[in-house]
Amino acid sequence: MPTVKEPTARVAPAPGGIPMRLHPRLAPLLFAGLFMACASINVSSNYDPSAVQEIDAYKSYAWAAQPDGGDKRVYNSIMGNQVMQAADAVLQARGYKKVDASENPDFLVGWHGSVQDKLEADTVNNYYGYPYSPAWDPFWGGPVVAAAPETYVREYEEGTILLDVVDGKSKQLVWRGKAQSEVNGNASAEKQQKKVTQAVDKILERFPPKAGKK
Repeated sequence: MPTVKEPTARVAPAPGGIPMRLHPRLAPLLFAGLFMACASINVSSNYDPSAVQEIDAYKSYAWAAQPDGGDKRVYNSIMGNQVMQAADAVLQARGYKKVDASENPDFLVGWHGSVQDKLEADTVNNYYGYPYSPAWDPFWGGPVVAAAPETYVREYEEGTILLDVVDGKSKQLVWRGKAQSEVNGNASAEKQQKKVTQAVDKILERFPPKAGKK
């Protein structure tokens, strides 16, 4: 009976056609690294359909009072300034005029945030799902043994930023945008600022709302 070699997880062949090998114990580190490097920003929004006409007529805005919260990772002057500066750049580039809250702005902008612990389970096949032929492997000439899928559980932090638009006259919430993404606690201040700016930009791509779209 042929000797069975310990199954290994496979990644795509390197340039030049030579397959690379990765031991199953290293697979969780690979996936964590790829996920962190490619972490996306998920965005959604909602609005009051009856307020679309009023929103389209908005010309000026002001910031609502800085929110208070117990999580100092979110509710601090640095984070607040980053969110407001990013939003100001987008809104003013679109022609909205920033005024003081005492000057009767057409709308008020407020923000909220949170960081929550999350768990994610990934089940992967050691051969990554693509057909494998021994002819491509110069290091292994015996029978191919397909290993059972393995599940890896990863704990991470997810950050959320909310931007609210409140009508200046009625003081009613008329639009809300939300961005969520994985938090990298080891990122530099510059990278954190860039991520906040990207999140705010993506949120405001949906403002002002278009009738029938969210």
